[in-house]
Amino acid sequence: MHVRSLKPKLIESISLIRRTPKGKVWVEAYGCSASMADSEMITGLLKNAGYEIASSRKEGSLNLIVTCSVKDPTEHKMVHRIKQLSRTGKPLVVAGCLPKADRAKVEGLNPVASLMGPHSIDKAAEVVETALAGSRLVALEDSSVDKVDVPRVRINPVVSIVEIASGCMSECTFCQTKLAKGWLHSYRIGDIARQVRDDASAGCKEVWLTSTDSGCYGRDINSSLAEMLKACCEVDGDFKIRLGMLNPQYMPDMVDEIVDVYSRNDKLFRFLHMPVQSGSERVLRKMKRGHTAGVFAGAVKALRERMPDFTISTDIIVGFPGETEDDFEKTLDLIRKTEPDTVNISRYSSRPGTEAAKMKKTSSQVAKSRSERATKVAREVAKKRNSLWQGWQGEIIVDELSKVAQGRNYAYKSVVLAGKPGDYKLGEKLRVGVYDFSSFSLKARAIV
Repeated sequence: MHVRSLKPKLIESISLIRRTPKGKVWVEAYGCSASMADSEMITGLLKNAGYEIASSRKEGSLNLIVTCSVKDPTEHKMVHRIKQLSRTGKPLVVAGCLPKADRAKVEGLNPVASLMGPHSIDKAAEVVETALAGSRLVALEDSSVDKVDVPRVRINPVVSIVEIASGCMSECTFCQTKLAKGWLHSYRIGDIARQVRDDASAGCKEVWLTSTDSGCYGRDINSSLAEMLKACCEVDGDFKIRLGMLNPQYMPDMVDEIVDVYSRNDKLFRFLHMPVQSGSERVLRKMKRGHTAGVFAGAVKALRERMPDFTISTDIIVGFPGETEDDFEKTLDLIRKTEPDTVNISRYSSRPGTEAAKMKKTSSQVAKSRSERATKVAREVAKKRNSLWQGWQGEIIVDELSKVAQGRNYAYKSVVLAGKPGDYKLGEKLRVGVYDFSSFSLKARAIV
């Protein structure tokens, strides 16, 4: 399986029914953790149906790509990759957000490719079987099957990706994800906790709770995010939980509960991805974000008053239609004021079907300049935050072995380990001492 964001080699980590192989399928996955989770489930379902998963594209008899369409550069990459896979002459299945959000674009690239949406992965075996037989199947209708307790083959054997819901309640004018994933559908707490328990029993050391927007979890089933987090923290086992993206608009009416859950449960990484997108109230209204810059700043303050070392990750869009220099300066001021540990900066890109696509664009030169200026400020702030960890000693979980060995501490800080990757094992816990830092990570040595 080829992936973009999780580097360890695919290792089968579930017990699977052995059947006569039907053929080898090459699976590629791109995008967010939810997209990665979809690819794990698709792979697990195919394995259970008797298909082999190819270890390289050349040995596969069918190509399956799980796509992302959140940004223009990402879509360009998907288009390029679909073209490449189409030229192999092998049957192709295009899954994920892109065929759901823009079916016509995918069919223009390959009119005979089979299609599968993010909420129809339960049809994976049927779609693959049809494609291998020389026919085409389009499965874009949403299924009623929840994405919990589904067989899976993990990309990283020590990381469990658990989807807690699909869709969201927002109406952001720039976002195409809503077109692909629709309205909020929360999964039951008992089912989520059961999967966490099963994955912890299988040896997972990190559990990533992922969703289109974790902030609105439970609002459609008379439940709450805090209630779900408590249930997951009560699961026995030696693992830690990372909560996925949470939009700030939901924080005002639950911030006390969230702060309390985080401060009382060691199983939760002290980390939250909370995208503010802009520091300008005017721009936020144009984006229909549903929150103000003050709401974001208040949430950060509440978390760090109880937990000063709490890691905040946020997203910024520069060059949104109509963004003025004053609007942009307010964004820089917000970054300096709130000091997020990580800022993911994107230049605005128009997504087909969205409201913002009809708005007058900011020039690419202005957007580029603002992106460079915002990156400079964000890196200065990140380095300042990381400097607070100089000399820290404590435990980390080794969760990535590639060119270097990396782990995460209790605040989900990236810790790059001295020595060779071969000196460490995935999933092992180490006591380390931080001897240096950068804007991107901490550097540490194991303490014997």
